[in-house]
Amino acid sequence: MSAIYIAGIALCSVLAQWVAWGFRVPAILFLLLTGLLLGPATGLLDPDALLGDLLFPVVSLSVAVILFEGSLTLHFRELKGIGKVVRNLCSIGMIATCIVISLSAYWILELNWRVAAVLGAVLVVTGPTVIAPLLNSMRPTQDIDRILRWEGIVIDPIGALFAVLVFEAVMLVGQGEVFLHTVVALFKTLGVGLSIGVFAGWLTTQLIRREWLPFELHKFGILALVLISFSISNYLSHESGLLAVTVFGIWLANQDDLEIDSVLEFKEDLSMILISTLFILLAARLELSDLMMLDSDVFIFLAIVLFIARPLCIAISTYGTDLPVKSRLVLAWIAPRGIVAAAVGSVFALSMMEAGVADAEKIVPLIFTVIIITVVLQSLTAIPVAKLLGVRQPSPNTILIIGANHVARAIACGLKEQNIPVHLSDPAWENCRMARMDGLACYYGNPQSEHAERYLPLTTIRSVIALSPNRHHNALGVQYFSHLLNEKNVFSLRSSNTHAKANKDSATFLSRQILFGDSGSYARLSSLIAKGGKVSATRISEEFSWEQYLEMNSEAIPLFILNGDKDSDDDTPIKLRPFTINMDKPPQEGERVVAMLPPKMSVLKDPNNGKNKEPKEIRE
Repeated sequence: MSAIYIAGIALCSVLAQWVAWGFRVPAILFLLLTGLLLGPATGLLDPDALLGDLLFPVVSLSVAVILFEGSLTLHFRELKGIGKVVRNLCSIGMIATCIVISLSAYWILELNWRVAAVLGAVLVVTGPTVIAPLLNSMRPTQDIDRILRWEGIVIDPIGALFAVLVFEAVMLVGQGEVFLHTVVALFKTLGVGLSIGVFAGWLTTQLIRREWLPFELHKFGILALVLISFSISNYLSHESGLLAVTVFGIWLANQDDLEIDSVLEFKEDLSMILISTLFILLAARLELSDLMMLDSDVFIFLAIVLFIARPLCIAISTYGTDLPVKSRLVLAWIAPRGIVAAAVGSVFALSMMEAGVADAEKIVPLIFTVIIITVVLQSLTAIPVAKLLGVRQPSPNTILIIGANHVARAIACGLKEQNIPVHLSDPAWENCRMARMDGLACYYGNPQSEHAERYLPLTTIRSVIALSPNRHHNALGVQYFSHLLNEKNVFSLRSSNTHAKANKDSATFLSRQILFGDSGSYARLSSLIAKGGKVSATRISEEFSWEQYLEMNSEAIPLFILNGDKDSDDDTPIKLRPFTINMDKPPQEGERVVAMLPPKMSVLKDPNNGKNKEPKEIRE
């Protein structure tokens, strides 16, 4: 029966993630609801009976992996450029939030002071997994978007580390007869956690740099080191393991010459599996009696969290800055709690219950209540609040190009010259480097990854065109963004029928391989560029019709149709339509045609003014 239950949890996890994907909301909400439905609502799942004594080790090790994965994204060099507001939010603002929530839990909910302190420390964390989906639908102005995204990225590991330190401090108080003993015990815990974390990071760095560990074992080897570091640290000093794995991840993240992209991608996938399973298990452990014991004072506590703690945090963090008042009001409202808060809080609750701390059983119900209320309430009100305050961005107008190869760069430069915002993406660093040398914004990595959600300007992207020679990258990007941006806004270069059959491409992917008509292909575009071909824009007019253009430029490959004046002073975005296989509306009078011209057509006759125009050369 245990195997059936475990398989059922896996299936329910996938279904919850799938429903969240369909509704475009944070998955944490449906995972929690699934756990509540399986546990207290129906009694179908009892995690304590299913796992027995293994429950606490499984939860602890899962949280260790989740914190390690989060800490892998904390780069010290990036902290210098995130701005004063984000630094304040993750320092004095975080401490202020902890104090307000802890005091309200102590006075209003009348919790044990240790439980109140831990609850306040845990609830300072937001996290990118809940912030990113909300911002993508909300589309706030750049200052708000940047602050909230970076707060979620930075406060994830810092807030977790802060919570670990607060938990260790309150658990050590009173264990000795004198204050000195408590201080010594705290420093012992910090020393062990820091030492194990630094040593594990140094050892991993040596194993990879000296190639003592084969590449195929990097992922599994680092996972094993994370688990053993956590276990040894906890053995040497109680509850120091979370500190050790957090320091471990931060150490690896800040080794500039260390190639751990594959490890980070693996940890993202593993974290999704662990988070999905963990949330269902933790939510299923809740008893109806636990939820019922949260009396009406909880509503006062929630009001303080929403309307006092967060606004005070923003007021302190933005003091002395030139951030507009409307932006501050939005920041004061948006702070949904997420994965780290629930995972870390659950581990602390289990430890405190084992230690016999009063009210420890209330931590998890309170944390889950705050998560559900903040995620639901702020997801429903984010867009109306942004519209009301006038801080929502206009319709997205950036073109995301999958690929930064020489073909993609040439086309991107051509669009940029026509005042079309473009952003490239490529997993090959050399391509990204060349794109940035051409003055093009480029994301280094796979655009459909969790990392890309944090660093790509998704709220400004209007459409996606896949121009990578790697058809696998095109297929993944197309399928991902078709759901995110709508089917009609995603395109890809056409593949040959031979390759399509050999690779068994899906009909869905093949139906989107319609860019640049029957004559458009990566091979032909690449060949033209190699021979000196250039990208040029020509306006269609009454004197120079589309038929005349085709007659004069028979060997050109039309790429896009632009509607709008690139030199206009108003903010009206230029409309762009790619040439596609099934295009039924040719370019109209007043529109511009962007095309790839063969080298022999370096000089075009422009009947509009009777002069020869030489297309601008696109740098390679």
